[in-house]
Amino acid sequence: MSALDAEMLALLRFAAERSILPRWRNLSEHEIEEKAKDDLVTVADREVEEFLSEALTRLAPGVAVVGEEAVHADPSLGERLSGACWIVDPIDGTTNFASGHGHFATMVALADGGEAIAAWIYDPQRQRMCRARRGEGAFVNEERLVARRCEAHPPRLAAMTRYMALPQRTLFDTRIAPRFELVDAPGCAAEQYPLVATGEHDIAIYERVLAWDHAAGTLFLNEAGGRCAHQDGSPYRVDSGRRGLVAAASPDLWDSFTSILDYAGYRPGE
Repeated sequence: MSALDAEMLALLRFAAERSILPRWRNLSEHEIEEKAKDDLVTVADREVEEFLSEALTRLAPGVAVVGEEAVHADPSLGERLSGACWIVDPIDGTTNFASGHGHFATMVALADGGEAIAAWIYDPQRQRMCRARRGEGAFVNEERLVARRCEAHPPRLAAMTRYMALPQRTLFDTRIAPRFELVDAPGCAAEQYPLVATGEHDIAIYERVLAWDHAAGTLFLNEAGGRCAHQDGSPYRVDSGRRGLVAAASPDLWDSFTSILDYAGYRPGE
């Protein structure tokens, strides 16, 4: 583990122990807000983002910090995604966290020129750190990870259908889903990407693709040897605003799934 990885682990562990775990299944009603329809934020989200923003600024003074909650308050901050920046999701899976059920984690990515170059995903419930560096592979704690299929027949597909438009959803339900074993998505990208990389799920499909939800996980899966990209094969960029991502445990599985999407006439954003 590099010095930077060790520093990130210390920061994420401290944030979890100070702000997240003490409130797990212990949130008061006034500590949970609906910032948009079906989109929650808690006092822990805000505390963790504030702490990490300050800590990362001290760590690299010339690098911008783009946090989910800060961008919600001031959308113009998203313009910083094209330069050198830290991308912070203080609690991915906030709905799970607020309900007291399911998975949640903190995600940080380091990006430059619109591309993620380093990623850290810390799950405080399991004290699990998933990390990756561009060109250097992916790791779970200290173990190098090589992505693998779960070898289910048909393959296991997790679909985030919540953000699909009605025509997309209808097409997905009638022409795509019957070809696969549908599995429940965890409601947490920080859990979904490791599920694909470790062979629990074979494929995941996303419609909404926000930088703080996907910058870290996309790099992690690709560095593990899986593939995550837009349906047309173009790589994910944190600053593009494009919709639609397909994540698969292997490049050949990605190819076969996107061929099915193309044949069915499925298009992201339609």
